[in-house]
Amino acid sequence: MKLLRYGQKGFEKPAILDNDDEIRDLSHIIDDFSGNNLSDEVLNKIRQLNLDELEIITDNPRIGACVGNVGKFICIGLNYADHAAESGMELPKEPVIFSKATSAICGPNDNIEMPRNSVKTDWEVELGVIIGKHAKYRFCRKLLI
Repeated sequence: MKLLRYGQKGFEKPAILDNDDEIRDLSHIIDDFSGNNLSDEVLNKIRQLNLDELEIITDNPRIGACVGNVGKFICIGLNYADHAAESGMELPKEPVIFSKATSAICGPNDNIEMPRNSVKTDWEVELGVIIGKHAKYRFCRKLLI
């Protein structure tokens, strides 16, 4: 199941990509993909849909960020050895944690907005991971089961 959001920035609608790579509208079933809308109950409801009955979006729409109304975007830096090596840095003993402004979240083909007077902007991207369950103070070995 490939979920996506499409439409003008700030007004995206939820959709699903079918097996023929057609975008099928889900906006009459769910308001958006965000927060509690990504619950097991909602995802199971979407799994049970007959995709052939959903409207095909044919006007080559803009693909937006995959999730809306993101509350926090917490990142882990230098999270693999090659990145540390290419940066000329040692592997950290503890995770390097930083945050990004949620306004930096964009769709896959959107322009990157550079801050005024920016001198350097790195080309690398951050991969967002959605943790579907309450995950405060969880240990990795429990999360990876």
